[in-house]
Amino acid sequence: MSDKLKVYLSGAIASDPNYQEKFGEAERLVAGVGMVPLNPAVLPSGMKQSDYMRINFSMLDSATIVLFLDDWQSSPGARLEHAYAEYIGKPSMTVAEFIRRYVVAPSER
Repeated sequence: MSDKLKVYLSGAIASDPNYQEKFGEAERLVAGVGMVPLNPAVLPSGMKQSDYMRINFSMLDSATIVLFLDDWQSSPGARLEHAYAEYIGKPSMTVAEFIRRYVVAPSER
């Protein structure tokens, strides 16, 4: 049984043709500090948007932290995830905040 922090990644997918690269980079960042990334960009294609949101909310519920990628505000789904995270009191942060808190050594802050 693992007690690693689980980090849900939230950002624009449908409107970004390069979303897999962007989410992959965030996934590597999270995994690189020993946390478990929950990446909605690796779900199979061909489902309804409502199907994706139900799955995404399940991942978000399971997460310890929600990590909002730089473009999250341009995505209706990510804005909904942000509102939901705030409503349930789920801790969240931006990529810059995540890097400052978990990646950059304290002496470099």
